[in-house]
Amino acid sequence: METIDQYINQFPDNIQEKLTELREIIHQIIPEATEKISYKMPAFYWKENLIYFAAFKNHIGIYPTSTLIEHFREELKNYKCSKGAIQIPLNQEIPKSLIQKIVIFRVESVKQKQ
Repeated sequence: METIDQYINQFPDNIQEKLTELREIIHQIIPEATEKISYKMPAFYWKENLIYFAAFKNHIGIYPTSTLIEHFREELKNYKCSKGAIQIPLNQEIPKSLIQKIVIFRVESVKQKQ
């Protein structure tokens, strides 16, 4: 698999819709980010890897960094999280405003490093 389109197209329609929505949210925040496949997952790169996501049997995994998950701990309390991952169950809507906040925070943290 070489592109995010190829990655998304391998899943059933309902999962494709969620992955596409997630992709669009990220592009709305940082349109200059480039897409790639890294660690066999869709990734967005802008000065460094910003965020990854992937589909699994029961959830969509979002990988924005452990620092970010800690920062948004209270807002993420309704989701299963590990040190570096957020799990959004497939039977729930993508939390658009939360994903937007996460991506904005991630972009700002990269800018501060520069």
